[in-house]
Amino acid sequence: MHAEWGKITAEQVVDPIQAKLVSGRQDISFGRLCTDSRKAGPGELFWALKGDKYDGHDFVQDAVRAGVSGVVISEASLPRLQPMLDIDRDPETQAVLTVGDTLKALGDLARWWRRQYKVSVVAITGSAGKTTTKELCASILKRESNVLKSEGNFNNLIGVPLSLVRLGPDISIVVLELGMNRPGEIARLTQITDPDVGVITNVGKVHLEGLGNIEQVASAKGELIAESSPGARMVLNGDDRLLMSTARRLRQDLFTFGVEPKNDVTAERIRENPMKGISFILRYRDGSWPVNLKVPGRHNMQNALAAAAVGFVSNVSPEHIVAGLEEFKGITGRFTIERLSCGVTVIDDTYNANPTALRAALETGKSMIPKTSRFLVALGDMLELGDAAPMEHRAAGRLVADAGAAYFIVMGDYAPDMIRGAIEAGFPENHIAVVQSHDQMVEALEGMAGEGDIVFFKASRLMALDKAVEMFKASMERKRTADAL
Repeated sequence: MHAEWGKITAEQVVDPIQAKLVSGRQDISFGRLCTDSRKAGPGELFWALKGDKYDGHDFVQDAVRAGVSGVVISEASLPRLQPMLDIDRDPETQAVLTVGDTLKALGDLARWWRRQYKVSVVAITGSAGKTTTKELCASILKRESNVLKSEGNFNNLIGVPLSLVRLGPDISIVVLELGMNRPGEIARLTQITDPDVGVITNVGKVHLEGLGNIEQVASAKGELIAESSPGARMVLNGDDRLLMSTARRLRQDLFTFGVEPKNDVTAERIRENPMKGISFILRYRDGSWPVNLKVPGRHNMQNALAAAAVGFVSNVSPEHIVAGLEEFKGITGRFTIERLSCGVTVIDDTYNANPTALRAALETGKSMIPKTSRFLVALGDMLELGDAAPMEHRAAGRLVADAGAAYFIVMGDYAPDMIRGAIEAGFPENHIAVVQSHDQMVEALEGMAGEGDIVFFKASRLMALDKAVEMFKASMERKRTADAL
């Protein structure tokens, strides 16, 4: 039988995750998997996971009292939890399963769950563009199949398994994003997902704190190729020389996308329409089709080519590929463009940041600036760069100067490095503002931004610069209202 929530029992879960049914009936069934005790409810299976800040084992008692049908805990935690379980648990309706490592067991369950269904899995990784490519792929594939895609940032050793166990009998294609910050993670995620199509968007300077250098990043991304089955199709950015050099050492039957003519899927007659999107001719074999993307930037065109390549290797019709690309309207926080009623345009690119993504975003921003407008850049730190952080933030400052920014507002521990880079590249020091908070950033921008200006925000997710974006928009609207009175 298929794995299916509401029907799957404690007895069926034991073997895939190498668990021991410590107590409870074998025929107890589970309606859903839950990892957050605050959301746990009757009939669910609570999975205790240990994170950087919290340990799910500390909340097992809450889950039991909420009426879950079972808990999965580590063997090591059982002596500590046993007294509480003996008091609070109903042995007739609540099972206790122990495993050596609850995180590994979650991956094992997901791998088993995926193999219960005859589905095609598309797994996407890369230093930049993963989420956008995932959304574009789903937009294409859903036109001919029922698609399950990972939501939000569910791209790690917890999020990917939680996405896979949502798989049910009505799904025929699964589209997943694979992230990592250290060696071995992509390999493990590949083992769990067993992809039919693997995609690598590019290799850039990300997660250097855990990987050391860009060559190690390429090697880590290459784990997707090394761990995939021989029959899986590998779709790679053929314009990325480091990626291709790494990939060819692992495999030869590669399917490529990019703007260079040598690629299997490519683009011609590229035309950028500032603030609106980018158009191009999509080419594959002897065919060509006009595409009008609603999102701007050549980096988004590369993401579109990656998704189109997935469509072609999945035998989706060209017409549906084009329709899927043109339907996509972007993702909040990923170069989202909004023109305010006061005449200021905000570019929200705050979802995350790394040197590769920042360069692409600033190049796109520069191409969008009308002669009558000014470009204001507000940046926060790019995290997880390790020893390379000072150098990469200095380079970021130079990129801002090269982009022709009128003002530069910086926040974070690496603000001095960004300022140094900008000044070295000729940026006027009196047009730089260093701020310590979102409030100060908004206050600085209020005094700089005027009608026709473009304000660009970007930083790593932990900098929470999206808050500054919302505060700035609200402030400018209030200011406009006040001026009108």
